[in-house]
Amino acid sequence: MTTLSNEFLSQLPAGAVQQVASQLGVDANQAQSAIGMALPLLMGALGKNASQPQGAEALLGALSRDHGASGGINDLLGVVLGGASSRQTDGAGILGHIFGGNTGQVEQGLGRATGLGGDKAGMLMKILAPIVMAWLAKRLLSGGQSGDANALSAALGGEARAAQQSGIGGLLGSVLDQDGDGQLGLSDVMKIGSSLLGGKR
Repeated sequence: MTTLSNEFLSQLPAGAVQQVASQLGVDANQAQSAIGMALPLLMGALGKNASQPQGAEALLGALSRDHGASGGINDLLGVVLGGASSRQTDGAGILGHIFGGNTGQVEQGLGRATGLGGDKAGMLMKILAPIVMAWLAKRLLSGGQSGDANALSAALGGEARAAQQSGIGGLLGSVLDQDGDGQLGLSDVMKIGSSLLGGKR
């Protein structure tokens, strides 16, 4: 099954991974591997958040209000890497909405799994978050689906189910559970990252 994460990866413009790698100070292969692990975390967490009606409505509002008019992946990547500051490009703010108080745990866990370290993993997540939101706005709010929280919930629910089946479900549960111990299942991150990148350079 093609997931939104896979679809997003397939639409990354040529040179995008190298641009991210340069920003992080790592090589392109490490950057691509890290992107492959970060995307299911973002998409799966959005899917969990949208599984409740009030969560889907809130996400739909954010996509429509803040991200519907954003440019394509390449345009937005240039803006984000250029350091422009706006609600549309506020990666830290977006991550706060997605992961709540567990953003730091997610970044540290991703940093250990990818070898980037928490700081660079945090940078990567802050780069990806606004681009993913803009892409989702274009992908999910077109074709007559605009304003339909049920359609949004269904699309992202499929992403959450795919993540669950791929082994990332336990990781998502741990980082989104405010009462949990915050321990990240890094083997789950590695498993989903390897699966997502299967067949890609």
